[in-house]
Amino acid sequence: MKTSTITDSKKKKNVLIEATAAAIWLLLWQIVSSVIALPLLLPSPVMVIKRLWELCMTLSFWMTVATSCIRVLIGFFGGVLFGTVLAVLAWRYVFAQAMIRPLIGVLKATPVASFIILALVWIQTEQLATVVSMIMVVPLVYHNVKEGLDSADVQLLEMAKVFELSRIKTFRACYLPAVLPFFLSALTSALGFAWKSGIAAEVLGRPLMAIGKQIYDSKVYLETTDLFAWTVTVILLSVLLEHCIVCLTKMLAKKSVRVKRG
Repeated sequence: MKTSTITDSKKKKNVLIEATAAAIWLLLWQIVSSVIALPLLLPSPVMVIKRLWELCMTLSFWMTVATSCIRVLIGFFGGVLFGTVLAVLAWRYVFAQAMIRPLIGVLKATPVASFIILALVWIQTEQLATVVSMIMVVPLVYHNVKEGLDSADVQLLEMAKVFELSRIKTFRACYLPAVLPFFLSALTSALGFAWKSGIAAEVLGRPLMAIGKQIYDSKVYLETTDLFAWTVTVILLSVLLEHCIVCLTKMLAKKSVRVKRG
């Protein structure tokens, strides 16, 4: 009971510190904006919040947000699936690992902008954010899953052979507890990469109904307040999606602990 009270107190203290830090940054933003006194260069926080509220009152805003989220999330989950499959193949077969390793190296080394420009040659702009997001996710998931498989407890594997456990039971008892921490860590990091690269792809590709297109148009037409409002939208959505993934990872982690105990 005492430990729980201390934990709650620490959480409240952390929330207060973070809120204070955010307020200080907003105050600094307001001061700099007031000194410059040119909304075209730097609109005030009040102007940005007001414009964001106006955008939230329109149906097109929510349709744009939903479309961009769907594109990026499809790419994210596609990258997670593809990266996991490649990791399992590379871990299981030496020849597959030799074939996959150069591909992963190329995906890691090539700049995001190069992928976007190359993809524009081959695919439609509506699929660009999905493809680029998936490409960014694959290497991260691949390395984490493969590392998790390699770290499986050898003694547990030997015991599984002695007791002649089935492949499914061996996976649940030996490989799942080893892989899951690496996999969950990859999910949280990969989502950030997928979101940022997906929005960047929309900025360059400018598909219809896309946050990236709105950011680009705001810059072209010198609508700086809109540019800041859409940028704040991207940040808030990133935090929200990351929070959802963290909740998902905690649920999976709890299930992993139950499986390990079982």
